[in-house]
Amino acid sequence: MFTIFEGEAVALDRAHVDTDQIIPKQFLKRIEKTGFGKYLFFDWRYNSDGSDNPEFELNHPSKKNASILIANENFGCGSSREHAPWALLDYGFKVVIAPSFADIFHQNCLKNGMLPIALEEEKVKVLLEKGKNPGYKLKIDLENQTISDAEGLSESFEISSYWKKMLINGWDEIEITLQLDEQINTYEKNRALLTK
Repeated sequence: MFTIFEGEAVALDRAHVDTDQIIPKQFLKRIEKTGFGKYLFFDWRYNSDGSDNPEFELNHPSKKNASILIANENFGCGSSREHAPWALLDYGFKVVIAPSFADIFHQNCLKNGMLPIALEEEKVKVLLEKGKNPGYKLKIDLENQTISDAEGLSESFEISSYWKKMLINGWDEIEITLQLDEQINTYEKNRALLTK
């Protein structure tokens, strides 16, 4: 749930990052939605001996607290596993910015309270360069649908009014249904009377 979110950004300048790279298949046996953050980008983050790979973007000391991920085109492609946004969220990401997303991944992000923002490729290129700098921060204004930084950058983004309302209020689709509880109960009572 947020209207304005400010956080450190990290650039993952890789295209076609699939869900098996986001959360490898061997970690999908878990039944909880939490605890996946430590496995995020597992094959890239860790060396074969389990130590941190110092070359991987998220392992740079200045990027350890990043909460906004800037990626390249077709982010989240591959299988439809919902574990991918779970892993991103559990790690600490609230926003992912890319030129394009796989459709199912995009929907899974929104359904789990994470904001995927699609921007034109040229605009993302600028953000990818800025996101490599230590301490680079972005401000996401969901209500006004803008992205900005302290250096004067300001971009607008699109989001459906349905998902915008869901994210601002922190609702999921079950909570939307529960808001109709009175109408559902009335329908069930009327239905019961008709079947007697």
